[in-house]
Amino acid sequence: MCRRILGPVYDNKKESWRILTNKEIYPMVKKPTITEKIRLNRLRWFGHVQRMEKNRIPKKVLYMNLETTRLRDRPRNRWQDEAREEGRLVGGKGWKERVYNKEEWKKLLRTARNRRILHMPME
Repeated sequence: MCRRILGPVYDNKKESWRILTNKEIYPMVKKPTITEKIRLNRLRWFGHVQRMEKNRIPKKVLYMNLETTRLRDRPRNRWQDEAREEGRLVGGKGWKERVYNKEEWKKLLRTARNRRILHMPME
């Protein structure tokens, strides 16, 4: 959509018209990338599950210890490993205590979105 609205640009070096790349478009529109949205939603859901009672199914599933074999090389990150790492990035050292206060958690996620804390540059 943005490519059409912004249209082609003239490249002085190549002396021709070209289409803008995603790398060039995202800083202009100042919208979160899809990976940022996924990471923020993962944190939002993690906070939601953390505030649930222990007997609820989503909480049981999140902390279920699956007896599966893992690959020999570097083990793949689990969902909660990713969520914990992102929580540390967003909230610093005391992020685990902030999860239990819903309003404070929402404010923290809003700040992370606005400051683009979870932004990963496109390669």
